[in-house]
Amino acid sequence: MKLPPHLKKYIVSQESTNYTPIDHASWRFILRQLKSYLSQHAHESYKQGLEITGITIDEIPSIENISKKLQKFGWQAVPVSGFIPPSAFLEMQAHKILPIASDMRSLDHLTYTPAPDIVHEAAGHAPMLANPQFRSYLEEYALVAKKAIISKKDLELYTAIRDLSDIKEHPNATAQEVQICQKKLDTVATNMGEPSEAALLARMGWWTTEYGLIGHDDPHIYGAGLLSSIGESQSALSPKTQKIPMSIDCIKYSYDITEPQPQLFVTPNFELLSQILQNFSEQMSYKKGGVFGLKKAQEAKTVNTVEFETGLQISGILEHIEMKDQNAIYLKFQGPCQLALGEKEIPNHGKLRHQEGFGCPVGKIKSKVTQEKITLIEWVSGINLQGELIYSYQHRGAPLIQTFKNCKVIYQDQILFDPSWGEYDLVLGTQVSSVYGGAADFETYGEFEDFSKKLVPKKEYTGKQKELFQLYQEVRDIRQKRISNSNLENILEKLNQKFPQDWLLKLELYELGLQSHPAPKWLENISSDLKNKARENPQVGPFILEGLKIAKNLFI
Repeated sequence: MKLPPHLKKYIVSQESTNYTPIDHASWRFILRQLKSYLSQHAHESYKQGLEITGITIDEIPSIENISKKLQKFGWQAVPVSGFIPPSAFLEMQAHKILPIASDMRSLDHLTYTPAPDIVHEAAGHAPMLANPQFRSYLEEYALVAKKAIISKKDLELYTAIRDLSDIKEHPNATAQEVQICQKKLDTVATNMGEPSEAALLARMGWWTTEYGLIGHDDPHIYGAGLLSSIGESQSALSPKTQKIPMSIDCIKYSYDITEPQPQLFVTPNFELLSQILQNFSEQMSYKKGGVFGLKKAQEAKTVNTVEFETGLQISGILEHIEMKDQNAIYLKFQGPCQLALGEKEIPNHGKLRHQEGFGCPVGKIKSKVTQEKITLIEWVSGINLQGELIYSYQHRGAPLIQTFKNCKVIYQDQILFDPSWGEYDLVLGTQVSSVYGGAADFETYGEFEDFSKKLVPKKEYTGKQKELFQLYQEVRDIRQKRISNSNLENILEKLNQKFPQDWLLKLELYELGLQSHPAPKWLENISSDLKNKARENPQVGPFILEGLKIAKNLFI
């Protein structure tokens, strides 16, 4: 595994025993309907990708097996629990690791769930990696997005979405708990302000890797959000959903992860996505640097890295930019801070030394004089330093950091550094060449808030739920020919008596009944009952009817 340690903490064990017989039946129901519909309406790489990645209909797949299949493309897969921070997700993809949420959506959210689950990640994302052009775009996207500046507001929104998704999928959640989380999300979403670089890139990712269509004349599905939703995959191609030609303008469209999308973007080919991504990256802070990038970092109020033309990097929260004639002349960072070179922390210049923050001039030095151990430096900007040089850190024969004691730094009437604050580390740089998201050397910088970890709580089941699981397991054993099908009628009687509202197991019984010769007497009754349930439940009703149709096509 090529992941650095700070990402490995998100990996969990995929415990196959945690999947209930209902989970496997739900997977089978979703995959059967998806494969039926998507065989005609998904990009041609999808069906091929299902076979290549070893994803089958009858049971929830092993992520370890998927990972072995992906290795032929230079990728791997790891199991994670629910949402992981966006920055961690993208960094994993930059390492060509596909994080797959090992959790399975509940029966109540079969057609669509906002929470990441194994249907979305395994059946949605993994198959499209078989396409080399799309895979190339995904790799490029991850590398660019990894550099994006994420704002404090983005992190608040991510947390609110994660909390709402988790509570919606929790089997014991109350309507009041869902309402509280929804209200929190609404409040955060309406107070986001100008979108950050990370937010704009997230929009591009949403309208491509998650909800993308390809082929203007006859659009086909390639986005994982559509490939894993039997509800949205069908509504996506309906005339009611607006289709917009893919362009950089897609970043102007926000999205709600908890709701179906009113419009989708159509690309003629995957190469266009890479072109648009490249064009967008040219306007990002990590390429433009300067005052542009500094202001983006300051507005974000998150940990970011400022890099000088010398290669020296400062990581921390940029608190203040002193300006003169539209140029940055002094930077003040909120602690803790890190100094690095080539994304490796410089010895003795980590968070321990710079716990309280860091400040440095930017620009050309006008004069430098040393008299009786006292060094006087004046910058063109008017900043002045006076102190006793005690150490110089060299890089390629040139000083990169100079350390002073009894040091004072002033600008006009402002005291930028006072001798009572301790030693002053002066970094020498005339211009900011790059500004990008996160710490330069994350391994040594350590945790910051957008890398918070949260596991999906383990589900607890009642005795009655376990009794229903047993009926599902008996049907599963019959279908896999582990036991005789002579018990189908008894299972149906128990189901009607104790769980009259359940429809999924009844659909499985119907399918097995079609295989029996002669046809059982109860087959027509079960068909009629399922049609009634379809009428009673408009949300899942069309898919119950489609399930009946698929079963008939398979066995009649």
